[in-house]
Amino acid sequence: MKFSTLFHPLVWIILGGTIFTRIASFMAMPFLAIYLHNEIEASPLQIGLTIGIAPLISTVGGFFGGYLTDRFGRKSVILLTIVVWSLVFFGFATVHAVWLFVLFNALNGLCRSFFEPSTQALMIDFTPADKRKRLFSLRYTAINIAAVIGPIIGVYISQLSSPSIPFMLTGIMYIIYAVFLFFVLNRYQMQQPKAVAQTKILSTFTILLTNRVLLSFIFGAILINIGYSQFDSTLPQIIELKIDDGAKLYSLLISLNAAVVLLLQLPISIVSERFSSSSTLLVGILFFALGLFLFGFSNNYTLYIIAMIIFTIGEIFAFPTMNVMIDEIAPDTQKATYLGAAQFKNLGGFIGPIIGGWLLTHYMNAMFAVIAILVLCSCIFYRSKTTTH
Repeated sequence: MKFSTLFHPLVWIILGGTIFTRIASFMAMPFLAIYLHNEIEASPLQIGLTIGIAPLISTVGGFFGGYLTDRFGRKSVILLTIVVWSLVFFGFATVHAVWLFVLFNALNGLCRSFFEPSTQALMIDFTPADKRKRLFSLRYTAINIAAVIGPIIGVYISQLSSPSIPFMLTGIMYIIYAVFLFFVLNRYQMQQPKAVAQTKILSTFTILLTNRVLLSFIFGAILINIGYSQFDSTLPQIIELKIDDGAKLYSLLISLNAAVVLLLQLPISIVSERFSSSSTLLVGILFFALGLFLFGFSNNYTLYIIAMIIFTIGEIFAFPTMNVMIDEIAPDTQKATYLGAAQFKNLGGFIGPIIGGWLLTHYMNAMFAVIAILVLCSCIFYRSKTTTH
């Protein structure tokens, strides 16, 4: 089978669009805190509130975005969201009040929580069940390609011109993608399974709350995300404390993380297709925990590099598999709703830095060991998931 015929053309288009839009986003968003500090003269508290509001809003918004996608169709939600999202980036480029940045980043989180379940559900609609593991692995690769390219372009553009230009350019790229998708999505007949009767949103929420398998998935994913969030929060701080010129090492580790994902994502994906989703995720959790333990013991470049490689292998096993598991849990008529509800796992990304910051302040030497144990505790929830089938 040719690689190009592995998926429906629309799936390839969405995967390509994922690279395009993520490059646009990565040109601007990693530098939002710096922009707020240098251009708006925001305080650390104001910057923290602005950055933290997006994952918090997306946690709740995912459920509503998923429900509306199943209720009114993928196409409508995708097109409306991408247009609003472009306006958000134009807002970042033009406003000067901190409270407006808080508002726009809340909208940014809301748009992501609508866009992610709708595009993933659309790809699921056009992909046979036996190919979905490969699909989510390729999607994860696409995101990491963008993570390498986007920040480099963003730095280059901001050095040549105003620091607000990357935000403006991102908005323009999103508008271009919206126009492109308008014509593409109208070309193909949507294949979304229709429910016999539309379930009201409160009834849907009640159904999700009583789904033990879904709740187990979410609680386990929160613990995993508590561990992963240390990569962006406590890891750079502890490296700065332990290593001379720690910023240089941390930059190297970020690049290494992306490089390992791009290098190993496909071979690990092919191997993991032979095993169940639960088994694959458990392997990822073990690598995650081992990587975190090693971060705690590291005190030189070599140990940090080894720890990052192990940590990243855990990421490769775990994150695409989590999407596959939601697909396996969800009924055909509620794929987007379940994908949206799974966004509650982002609570781990919100509370993880708080837990890590407290441990770093009071129990620095034991911090990564405690976080690793929390991540290992997620295995309990996924062992229970394997017994429900």
